[in-house]
Amino acid sequence: MTVHPLDPASGEAPFEQLRTQIARRAASGDLPAGTRLPTVRALAAELGVAAGTVARAYRELEADGVVVTEGRRGTSVTAGAAASGPAAGAAAAAYVESARRLGLSLAEATRLVERAWRG
Repeated sequence: MTVHPLDPASGEAPFEQLRTQIARRAASGDLPAGTRLPTVRALAAELGVAAGTVARAYRELEADGVVVTEGRRGTSVTAGAAASGPAAGAAAAAYVESARRLGLSLAEATRLVERAWRG
């Protein structure tokens, strides 16, 4: 599995850049179910980041159901990862429907998403 370099100038944390990259590739089918990810140490060395950065990305991906870690067998993409694309689309459609019922403009709905995204 090839991982694209992380952008040190990005305002996004390195673990989040990695998490997003892997999640998108899994959702698109570029990383099919069963694809084994590199070990934490190997990927950290390849990217030139701390092992904790990769470990956190993997933990977040596991919490999201994108990957599963099975001890010595390593970390691999789950069968449900590719389904997250349609699931995300359905969630977005449901939000749009709710926002319209509340009378929000696109700009207002987008601001709310951005605010929620930042936590």
